[in-house]
Amino acid sequence: MPAAALALGVLSAPAAAAPPAGSVPPDQDPFYAAPADIASYKPGQIVRTRKVAPKAGDLRKRVNAWQIAYRTNDSHRRPQLTVTSLLVPKKAWKKRGPRPVVSLQLPEDSTGTQCAPSYGLTAGNTVTGLTTKLADPMLEKGWAVAMPDFEGPKSVFMAGPQAAHAVLDGIRAVKNFKKAGIGPRNPWTLNGYSGGAQATGWAAQTQPSYAPDVKLKGVAMGGTPADPAAVARFLDGGPFSGFEAAATASLDTEFPEAGIKRLLNEKGRVAIEEARGKCLEDLLTKYAFKRLSDYTTVRDPLSVPSVARVLKKNTMGAKAPSAPVFNYHANTDEVVPVGQANRLVRKWCAKGATIHTVRSKIGEHGLELMVRHDEVMKFLADRYAGKRAKNTC
Repeated sequence: MPAAALALGVLSAPAAAAPPAGSVPPDQDPFYAAPADIASYKPGQIVRTRKVAPKAGDLRKRVNAWQIAYRTNDSHRRPQLTVTSLLVPKKAWKKRGPRPVVSLQLPEDSTGTQCAPSYGLTAGNTVTGLTTKLADPMLEKGWAVAMPDFEGPKSVFMAGPQAAHAVLDGIRAVKNFKKAGIGPRNPWTLNGYSGGAQATGWAAQTQPSYAPDVKLKGVAMGGTPADPAAVARFLDGGPFSGFEAAATASLDTEFPEAGIKRLLNEKGRVAIEEARGKCLEDLLTKYAFKRLSDYTTVRDPLSVPSVARVLKKNTMGAKAPSAPVFNYHANTDEVVPVGQANRLVRKWCAKGATIHTVRSKIGEHGLELMVRHDEVMKFLADRYAGKRAKNTC
C-alpha cells in the first residue's frame, strides 16, 4: 500500500467475496478479518468499510449506516482489527456548527462475536433492541451515533485497556471516514451504561495519554463496573453470577498471565470452555447461583496474586478523564454495587476531574438507565452547546 494512503487513513484492503452484512457472524465474515499487515496500519486507520441496512425499528428509513473496520490495539498494545457502526440521520443538519457525534458503548457483556453490536445491528438480535432504546433518542436530535465493537475480535468482557483503545480508535476511524458530513471537525461525547459504562470510563481516562488528538466534550456513564474484583465478590453465588463466567473466560483470553487455567478443577476446565462464544442471556441462565470456588482448587481465586494483579490492571481510577463526566448509579443496584463506583468518583475527583455525580436512593440496575435518560441527554446537549459542566467533586 502506498505510504500516502496509509497516512491519510483511506479505504483499503477490501474484503474479498464478503457475504452480506448480518448474514453470518463476524468470525465467519471476511469483512472482520485483519489483513496480514495490520501492524503497518496506524491506530484508528480504516481497513475497509461497507454500507449496511440496520434492522432496529425504522432506522433503515431514517439513517444512513456504515460498518467501519479499523486497526486498534488489544490490552497489550498488540495490533488487531475491530469494527464500529456509524449511524447518520438522513435529515440534513441545519443547526450551528458540525453535526455532533456520540460514541455509544452498548452493554454487550458477552464472549461471542455473534453478540457484537455491529452484527446485532444488521442481523437482528438483542442488540437490535438496545440500539433502538439507546441510540434512537440521539438520532432524533440529529446527532450521529457510532457504536464500536469494543470487546474486539476475541469478544473479551471487562478488559479495560482493550475497550479503551477500541473506543478511541473507533472515533479516529470515523474522523477518517469523511462521509455524510462526518469528519475531523465534528464534536464528540461518550455515553455508556453498565458494561458500556466500563468501556466508556476506560476510554475517558485513557484518552489524554493514548489519544490526545481525540477531543471529547463530555462523558456520560452509569451503573459502572469500575472494579472487577469488587463486582465479582458482590455477584458471586447470586442470580447474576453469569457475569462472572463471562469475565473469567474473557480475562483468561486477554490476560493469560493471570494464570486462571492453573487454578481450575476439572469442573472449572469444562465450564470455562463452555462459557466461551456465548451471549449474555445464555451465560446468565447457565451460571446463575454459581460460585467461583465451585470451579477452582483454591478457596478464593480472586486473591491469588497473579489474578489480583490482572484485576487491578483492569480497575478504573489510575488516571482521570480530562472531559467532564456525568456519573449516575442507584444506591440499591442489585447487579453492580454502588460502593466501587463511589470509590472511582473519589479517585477521579482527587486527580482533578470534573464530575457531576447523581445517586438514586432506591432503584434497580436496568431501571436506572431509563430514570436518568433525560438527564443524560441534557448533559450531552449542554456539552455540545459549550455550557459549563457542574462539578460535585
